[in-house]
Amino acid sequence: MAQGIKILYEGGVGELEEKKSRFIATTLPISSQEEALEFIEKTKKQYWDARHNCFAYVLGDHHEIQRFSDDGEPGGTAGKPMLDVLLGENIHNMAVVVTRYFGGTLLGTGGLVRAYSGAVKEGLSNSVILEKQQGRQLLLQTNYSDLGKIQYLLLGNSIPILSEDYGADVCFEVLVPIDMEKNITELLIDGTNGRIEIIQSEILDFAVHKKEVLLL
Repeated sequence: MAQGIKILYEGGVGELEEKKSRFIATTLPISSQEEALEFIEKTKKQYWDARHNCFAYVLGDHHEIQRFSDDGEPGGTAGKPMLDVLLGENIHNMAVVVTRYFGGTLLGTGGLVRAYSGAVKEGLSNSVILEKQQGRQLLLQTNYSDLGKIQYLLLGNSIPILSEDYGADVCFEVLVPIDMEKNITELLIDGTNGRIEIIQSEILDFAVHKKEVLLL
């Protein structure tokens, strides 16, 4: 299946401890800077008694917007390493806040970078990350003699089936990744000797999670 972009679908919380300092990472999907800033402020209020609440967020299909803050930690030891994790994982449209409860021992520059980076990775490991793609919705209509062939082609190419209707004819509503549309259409026409009717519909953003098609 065609590759899309990685997005945070569901946020999560991860934690690590380094020399008695606690680092708590909270992640959230965002669609605007306003949402990011609201999330950051809400998290700061939740952890009002913490020493630091550092953040990073990215927006846009090409990471057009990138922001971060060390929130009082030495420059370059928190926000930027956190942002680097998001960019390194190539995740889009998400924010993360790492809350630090100071444990009494200084970690040094390298220790802080590792701790904040590691906390973000923990947060991501407890989040749901999906691949967002664009697909063309197609309505396929054919007779029962071609049913097995169509099912074989759809399954073999991992094409999501949105709905099925078994009446006088067989109708499938499917979602084909945009860059596969021409190839899949040709396979279906050739496989049924032109008997299949294919009706094009709208282009949708979608992802697959636990074998379920999610329209985004």
